[in-house]
Amino acid sequence: MEFRAAVLRSHDAPFTVEDVTLRAEPGPGEILVRIAGAGLCRTDLGVRRSGGRSPLPAVLGHEGSGVVVGTGGGPDAAIAVGDHVVLSFDSCGRCPHCHGAAPAYCESFPDLNLFGGRKETPPLTDAAGAALAPRWFGQSSFAQYALVASRNAVRVDPALPVELLGPLGCGFLTGAGTVLNTFGAGPGDTLTVLGAGAVGLAAVMAATAAGVTTVAVDRHPGRLDLARRFGALPLAADPGGATALPERIRSLTDGGSHHALDTTASPALINDALRSLRPTGTLALVARLHAPLALEPGTLDRGRGIRHVCEGDAVPALLIPRLTRLWQAGRFPFDQLIRTYPLADINQAERDCEAGRVVKPVLLPERARP
Repeated sequence: MEFRAAVLRSHDAPFTVEDVTLRAEPGPGEILVRIAGAGLCRTDLGVRRSGGRSPLPAVLGHEGSGVVVGTGGGPDAAIAVGDHVVLSFDSCGRCPHCHGAAPAYCESFPDLNLFGGRKETPPLTDAAGAALAPRWFGQSSFAQYALVASRNAVRVDPALPVELLGPLGCGFLTGAGTVLNTFGAGPGDTLTVLGAGAVGLAAVMAATAAGVTTVAVDRHPGRLDLARRFGALPLAADPGGATALPERIRSLTDGGSHHALDTTASPALINDALRSLRPTGTLALVARLHAPLALEPGTLDRGRGIRHVCEGDAVPALLIPRLTRLWQAGRFPFDQLIRTYPLADINQAERDCEAGRVVKPVLLPERARP
C-alpha cells in the first residue's frame, strides 16, 4: 500500500513528505486507520535531542486520529471498519502494569513506543525500498495511513470533528489525566501549573472542570491570557521580581497549593513549585529532565512529595471519552488551542511550535501534497 508520510531522516534535517509503502495488511489484533489529523507534540521533536536512541529514518507522530479502513479481526476485536478512533500509546497488554490498569508503565513501553517498536512490525519503506522505522508510539501517524494495534485505539462519537481529536491521545491526556487521575483533584483543592503549553493548559481546563482553584505560571503573556480564559489565576514567571515565586503562589492559594504540575523541566521552577506546596502536597513532573535536578534544603520537608507521571496515569479508553464529553458540554475547550496545517507544511508547524506561536499544531494528512 502506497501513501504519503512525513519522514525524519536525521536529527538535524527537516521533515520530508514522501511516498512510502506499507507492505502488509492488518493482522489479528491490528487495524488500518486513514489519518484525519495528527498533533505535533514536543515528544516528537525531542527525537532531535535523543542522542540516536530513537532509530532514524522514521515516520513519527503519536497523536493521530482518523477512520478505520481495515481490520485483522481476532478474538478480542472490538473495532470495526468505519469506526472513528483516537490513537494513543502502545502497551503489551500482558505485564503486571497493564493488568493493573497502568498501561503507561508497561514493562515494554520503551521498546514499543520509543526504540524500535514491535519486532513483528511489517516493514515500512521509502520510494527506493529502504526501511523506515515505523510505529512511533505504536502509530507513526505523520502519514495518510497508520497500522496500529487495536488495543491503542479508542472509539469516539462519529459526530465529533475527528481531525481535531488526536492530541487527546497524549498531550491533552497527560495534562488532564495528571489532574483527574494522579491528583484526583476536586472542589476545595488548589493547583499550580508551571508552563502553560498544551499539557499545562489541558491541566488548567481539567482543573476548572473539576472545581479546582488553579494558578498558572508562564513567562509568555499570551499563554497567561489563555490560562486566564480557561479559569486559572495567571502568574508571570519573573526571576528578577521583588517577590519570590513561591511566596506569590502561596498568597494566591491561601497558604500554598495542594498539588503542583511542572511541564518545564526547569530545576529552578521545580524547587519553587515544591516550596509553594502545602504540607503533604505533591508535585508531578511530566517533562523529561535534561539537566541534573538538585533539590534545595527544605523543599521536601513536611510530607511533601515529588513523582514523575507518564501519560497522565491514564487508561486512554476511559479518559478520552470523558474528555470528549467534557468538550461537548463546553467544559474542556481544547479546540481553542489548535491550529491546523497541511502535512506538507510540517516544517512550518515545527517552527511555529518551537517559537511559541502556536500551542498545538495539528497536521492534516489528507492535504499531504503541496
